[in-house]
Amino acid sequence: MSKQQADVIIIGAGAAGLMCAFTAAQRGRRVLVLDHANKPGKKILMSGGGRCNFTNMYCEPANFLSANPHFCKSALARYTQWDFIELVAKHSVPYHEKKLGQLFCDNKSSDILGLLLDECDQAGARLQLDTSVSEIAALEGGGYRLESSAGTYTCQSLVIATGGLSIPTLGASGFGYQVARQFGHQVLPTRAALVPFTITEPQLKALCTELSGTSVEDCLVSCNGQSFKENILFTHRGLSGPAILQISSYWQPGDEVSINLLPHLDLAEWLPAQQAERPNSELKTVLGELFTKKMAGLLAEQWFVSKPLKQYTPAELQAVAERLSDWRFVPAGTEGYRTAEVTLGGVDTREVSSKTMESQKAPGLYFIGEVLDVSGQLGGFNFQWAWASAFAAAQYV
Repeated sequence: MSKQQADVIIIGAGAAGLMCAFTAAQRGRRVLVLDHANKPGKKILMSGGGRCNFTNMYCEPANFLSANPHFCKSALARYTQWDFIELVAKHSVPYHEKKLGQLFCDNKSSDILGLLLDECDQAGARLQLDTSVSEIAALEGGGYRLESSAGTYTCQSLVIATGGLSIPTLGASGFGYQVARQFGHQVLPTRAALVPFTITEPQLKALCTELSGTSVEDCLVSCNGQSFKENILFTHRGLSGPAILQISSYWQPGDEVSINLLPHLDLAEWLPAQQAERPNSELKTVLGELFTKKMAGLLAEQWFVSKPLKQYTPAELQAVAERLSDWRFVPAGTEGYRTAEVTLGGVDTREVSSKTMESQKAPGLYFIGEVLDVSGQLGGFNFQWAWASAFAAAQYV
C-alpha cells in the first residue's frame, strides 16, 4: 500500500470523468482517475443500443431539467455540441444523425470510449481501475486525502464524476451523493427518469401484455404541460418507447398521462368521412389501416364495440375519435433505476459554481456530470452535459 500524489484525482471513469481527465492533463496537470469497476466507460458502451448517442445538434439549456434551470447555461455555452463533434471528427469516428438531431456512431459505442481513452493516453492522464475509495478527508493546508483499496492518495483538486443511481448492474451507486453530504452539500431527492412506465390496472395491463412488442409511431404523449411526439412501445409490464421515456422525467406518481395515438390525423373529420365512403366496413377494419391488425382489433373490441360504421351515431364516432386522440391513464409507477437512463435530482447546483463546477462549501472539490441536479432529455443531451461540465471543471482544477 503506497502513498501517492496527484494534482487532480477524479473519481469515476465514465463520460464526464474521462473528458475531465484528458482536458485537465492537457493543461499540464498530473491527473489520476480512480474507479471501482474493472473496466472504464461501461455506460458509454451500452448507451444508444450499443451505438452511443454522443450528442445532439440541437442541444440548448431548454433540454435540461434542474431545480436551478439557469445553472447549465454557462458550461453548455463554453463547450458546445460542435466542439465534441470536432473531437469525433479528429479521431475519424464515423457517425450519422438518426433523427431529431441525435448523433450516433456508425459502428459502435466503443469508438467514443476509445477516443476518450486515446486522449487520456496522449495527455498523460492515468487511469486506475478496481480501486474503491473508502474515505475522503480535507487536508489542513488545502487539498484532499483519499483512503482506498489500493492505498492512500493525496491531491490538490478532487473531482466527483460518479454519476447517478441509474442501472446499478453497471456499478452505479450513491457514492457521489455521500461525498457531497460529507462536505455539507444539499442533495435534492433523486428518482429514476427516462424510464418505462408500469401499468397494473387489469384491463389496461391485459392490453399492454397482448400488444407487447408493438410499436406505434409518432404518438403525442403529454403530462404536466409537457409533450413529446415520438414512438411508443407496448411491453408486458406497461409502456415504453422514446415518447414514454421522455415524458417520464416530467411525471410524478399519481399524475395522469395523455396519449394522442394519431396526432397527424383529425379523427373527428376522418371517421365520418370513412363512414360516408364505406358504411359497411367494420370499425376494426378501418382502424387496421392506422394500426397493426391485432392492435386495431383489440382497441375496437376493448375500448369500443366494433360494428359496421353505418351503425355508429355521430356522437359515438366522436367518442371513438376522442378516445384515440386523448387516451388517458395513470401509470402505477416506473421500472425504476434498473432500466432508467438517467437520475433526476442530485447535488444541489445552488451550492456549486456554474463557471468552474467547484463546491462553494469545500475549496478544491468539484462535481461534474450526472451526480449534479442536471438531467437531460433523451437524445444525446446527457452526454453533452457530461462533456460540457467536465470541460468547465478541467479549466480550473
